[in-house]
Amino acid sequence: MKKILLSALILASASVSATDLSVKMTDLSSGAMAGTISMEQTKYGVVFTPHLKGLPTGLHGFHVHTNPSCDSSEKMGKTVLGGAAGGHYDPMKTDKHGYSWTDDNHLGDLPPLYVDDKGDAEQPVLAPRLKLSDLKGRSVMIHAGGDNHSDHPQPLGGGGARMVCGVIK
Repeated sequence: MKKILLSALILASASVSATDLSVKMTDLSSGAMAGTISMEQTKYGVVFTPHLKGLPTGLHGFHVHTNPSCDSSEKMGKTVLGGAAGGHYDPMKTDKHGYSWTDDNHLGDLPPLYVDDKGDAEQPVLAPRLKLSDLKGRSVMIHAGGDNHSDHPQPLGGGGARMVCGVIK
């Protein structure tokens, strides 16, 4: 009986880890922990549930980036915080920014992240085209500005500087 219970517990924990991920998010300017984002596979896509504090109020660009790094990089002689994360995850090489539910743009384009007037982000975000298997070995990024889901008038939705990042393991 004990072996059966132990086997059931092992299977239950394996199924949880196969359908859930969690990432620690770090403020790129200060290095301080901003909280976590949990990711869960559902029949509707991946749900990103933030548990973040101390962010600027409003809507922020929110994306899965190609590389598993939040390190800074150099571009044209300037330091880019979180630049080693690379661009938005785009396995189909569309080179186009858009909505999370359209097929002709980056797969890593997510709906914007909402931060309340206390600086907390707790509202889940659904990415209908993503699977958890797409996320491992990538990073998730929160940008300083909003996102208009277009490359016009500014590229990549106009989200601006990279503000908070986490590596998905």
